[in-house]
Amino acid sequence: MDRPERRADDAQGSNQTSNQCSDTSAASFCDAGIHHMQAGRHLEAQLCCRQALAADPDHLETLHLMGLLSLQARQYDHAIAWTARANQQDLKTDYLHSLGTALEQQGLHQEAFKAFDSGVQLKPADAELWFSHGNALANLGRPADALASYERVCALRPEVADAAFRRGLLLLALKRPEEALSWFNRADELFPNHASILAQRALALHELRRFEEALADNRRAHALNPDSAEFCNNIGACLQWLRRDDEALPWFDKALGLQPAFVRALINKASSLFQIRRIDEAAAVYRQVQAIDPGNADAEWNLSFLQLLTGDFEAGWAAREVRWNAHMRPANYPHFAAPMWRGEGGIEGKTILVFADEGFGDTIQYARYVPMLAARGARVILAVQEALQPLLSGLAGVAQCVPRSMPSLPAFDMHCSICSLPHAFGTRLDSIPAATPYMPATPQERVQAWEVRLRERLGADRKPRIGLTWAGNPQQANDHNRSAPLRSMLRLLDTGFDFISLQKAAKPDDKALLEQTDIVDLTAHLTDFTETAALASCLDLVISVDTSVAHLCGALGRPTWVLLSYVPDHRWLLDRDDCPWYPTARLFRQSAARDWTEVVENVRRELARFDGRR
Repeated sequence: MDRPERRADDAQGSNQTSNQCSDTSAASFCDAGIHHMQAGRHLEAQLCCRQALAADPDHLETLHLMGLLSLQARQYDHAIAWTARANQQDLKTDYLHSLGTALEQQGLHQEAFKAFDSGVQLKPADAELWFSHGNALANLGRPADALASYERVCALRPEVADAAFRRGLLLLALKRPEEALSWFNRADELFPNHASILAQRALALHELRRFEEALADNRRAHALNPDSAEFCNNIGACLQWLRRDDEALPWFDKALGLQPAFVRALINKASSLFQIRRIDEAAAVYRQVQAIDPGNADAEWNLSFLQLLTGDFEAGWAAREVRWNAHMRPANYPHFAAPMWRGEGGIEGKTILVFADEGFGDTIQYARYVPMLAARGARVILAVQEALQPLLSGLAGVAQCVPRSMPSLPAFDMHCSICSLPHAFGTRLDSIPAATPYMPATPQERVQAWEVRLRERLGADRKPRIGLTWAGNPQQANDHNRSAPLRSMLRLLDTGFDFISLQKAAKPDDKALLEQTDIVDLTAHLTDFTETAALASCLDLVISVDTSVAHLCGALGRPTWVLLSYVPDHRWLLDRDDCPWYPTARLFRQSAARDWTEVVENVRRELARFDGRR
């Protein structure tokens, strides 16, 4: 890739000695050494350097040339020694650059940065020094400063593709894919048809969920370098996100053919097998990963979902605790000094903090365990998301419910993630605490306020009222599978019922379409989950995809129909139309076609039998 390169004759320059005779001799030997090095005759170049140093042991350009020869021979400790000697006598940008390069190769990034920083102070218009300066900062974990250095390179030499490429890499690492994409585009203009640029641009497009464009770039990168297992894996990953798992599998196999122990490709392959419900094969691949890399937390985490989905709760809950490994630990779960409770030992008379660290739906589903903790004699402090705090403050067994974001939590003896409670209580498929409702009773004044709003919008003629939610949080990793577009729900609207939106933060396209339908949208009043619970209490049925609304209505014991993707989240299990977690819920599932239209048609047929009582 095009980037600033130091000239081969940089070793030439003025000599620094008081002895004119030896100076002339050393200089000519040094010049001969340079010519030998340029011709690739490194041994002859070293011999000339030895003769030059015999004539003048402190000849600067020869000291530097010995450093360059040591760099080329990958003798980095020698390179450091030679270039350091040159810099001790006279700080020059060329000497500093060579010293910094040798230090970088030895992993001495801080020392290398100091050398490059001294160089740019001496010669601020040197693009290559700024480039190396940026590399050192990147290696020191200072991406913002490194970006500034690469910016100087781009300003000094706009034609340098590598500086644009490095900017893109850093911006991608900083989770700024839109900006990264612009620099990868620039690098591609300067250096077209380069596989690495295309592959990284594809990653930026992937982060932006522009999967078709990412797939095209990955295919181009693979065409340029068909022996890259990484590029094969990347094509498969794009196809996964496009829900084309059958097409993805051969690409993962190609990657593994090139690199049999390629763990990421194995995990991706298992994921695609899982998505087409070849469950046993997926589990076997995850175990293959564990055999190759016994400490691989991703494989254990993913395997836990297979186990839970198929009802093997004992193994699944235990495997799910791998999330406390360092790199998987939930970012929003504080590092408490008190011990974590995992179900062992008595808790009578102890204060236990239960901390909600995953989504709204998880908090609602596992809040059922809080009364069980209190029944064991514990005093329970519940720390939850702000939007849930008013609702869960009235949960049975809660001594105190606080927003998890409060700066200083109340004192406690031990803590537990709310999502670890099923494991702590040893929950099996046949021992799920399924009694509903377990949510606090909704305040009657709020229910009455919603009745008034609904009558004002719907009139006095009381038809069955059906709540509708079609999409979840778009930031959730599986949202592209679990959410549906509003357009796919429109076939329900001619069934003779009143439909009320429970959909908070509708996507722009859905919001525009919603305004053209007869669906009543009062979601501006849904300021927290207590309001949503009050509205749900006024409805005869709620139809929802897999979102927190489905969990809330199930926990309230309201009639709830849940629309599920072909491979749902583990809590919904497989191939059943009931839910052991929520007895009042009924499940409608996609077939292998993964088509929401088919699911909606099944719901529509069932609505023809619905009389408003359930």
